[in-house]
Amino acid sequence: MKSSTLDTAKPVLPESGQALFLTPVQRSALRARAHALNPVVMLGHAGLTDAVLLEIEGALKAHELIKLKVSEGDKAVRAEIQDAICQRLSAAPVQQIGKVLVLYRPR
Repeated sequence: MKSSTLDTAKPVLPESGQALFLTPVQRSALRARAHALNPVVMLGHAGLTDAVLLEIEGALKAHELIKLKVSEGDKAVRAEIQDAICQRLSAAPVQQIGKVLVLYRPR
């Protein structure tokens, strides 16, 4: 049985209010796992509200690795949203392709 690359190198757990740090090998393995996922949370024009953060929190607790779809058209704004989510929920940014963000937080 092949062991996962995430098993061999544990992610560095953050202090409260900081984003999780992943190595490039861990990020690559997570991108491969995320390929088959569908977005579980959609961010609308209202942006990052408390209700959206609660929904993302629940999805991370349930799934560890999630995809989000952001309706905002500007790439810089999407990057800011991703950074804000990661810092507030102690998650790691895995990937951003277009309007889809991939986040990871171990259970």
